[in-house]
Amino acid sequence: MEKLIGEKKRVVVVGGGVAGSLIAKTLQNHTDVFLIDSKEYFEIPWTNLRSMVEPSFAERTVINHSDYLPNAHIVTSDATSITETEVVTAQGRVIAYDYLVIATGHVSSGAFSKTEKLSYYKTEQEKIKSADSILIVGGGPTGVELAAEIIVDFPDKKVTLVHRGSRLMEFIGEKASKKAFDWLTSKKVEVIMEQSVDLTSASNGVYETSGGEKITADCHFLCTGSRTGSSWLKETFLGESLDIHGRLMVDAKLRVKGYSNIFAIGDITDIPEIKQGYLAQAHASLAAKNLKLLIKGESERKMYSYKAGPAMAVVSLGRREGLAQIKCLTIVGRIPGILKSGDLFVGKTRKALGLKSSLS
Repeated sequence: MEKLIGEKKRVVVVGGGVAGSLIAKTLQNHTDVFLIDSKEYFEIPWTNLRSMVEPSFAERTVINHSDYLPNAHIVTSDATSITETEVVTAQGRVIAYDYLVIATGHVSSGAFSKTEKLSYYKTEQEKIKSADSILIVGGGPTGVELAAEIIVDFPDKKVTLVHRGSRLMEFIGEKASKKAFDWLTSKKVEVIMEQSVDLTSASNGVYETSGGEKITADCHFLCTGSRTGSSWLKETFLGESLDIHGRLMVDAKLRVKGYSNIFAIGDITDIPEIKQGYLAQAHASLAAKNLKLLIKGESERKMYSYKAGPAMAVVSLGRREGLAQIKCLTIVGRIPGILKSGDLFVGKTRKALGLKSSLS
């Protein structure tokens, strides 16, 4: 077991996504920080669809943990279990903690290293470039943004999007969903609603929907979301802290309810708000402030409380346009495109990690 040594308190962060990477970076010069993550890098998650059509974009968005955590310990492994004092990894390491931050978000699979991830995007681009017709299954934000990226960069492609719901991106308002639908169809994307596709039954590039429609496509992309990354907690003492959706129940200070030294941030929390990157960053910033107070021995009364974020969403529609819903206001076109679609907040996110916005 890697024991606690010296006067510095140890903070162990499990998960190197949006929230985990930022809190580790914020705390690394204040205490003894361990980051446990299954891969060697952090990827800005809302940029991966752009990287599929422009692999060079990923050079800035896939960032080795070591690049922004020079003063932290990086453990490249899955966490498999925890006790009230230690984290156990898949490699058999047992790492003691004074404070624990769980930021395992959603399950992701794939590349272990940055090199592998960049290679993956090159393969995906070739897959898109060589196809005349493309099927996208899932009409959430991932499916909509991927369809937009492809049709903007490759306007001659035949793109079909199939969604089992009655409207696109159900997490936003009906008006915004309708605007997304209208934008896609104006670009000649075929959108089929209230149907699903059995991808295993495809034969010679012909797919059949639940409604009996036949779709011919040279390739397909499944964009139906991923599971909450909490299965590893179910058999631990925190299993009772998971709600019916597999999310950790937290208090206003972002601590797991009932525990004074265990925090949860990002998509794994049960906070009733849209699960988006900028909110995960807000969780990380507030939890870091509270951890600094606790490490200094300050009274819990001084700790900050988190308030659920507003109902705001910005969806990229290719390189220049976008869709924004801010409370009751919905805008589509160049203005929301300026907010997100050009750089996809990459420069801002890199700066938050202490890195230059560009590679040059």
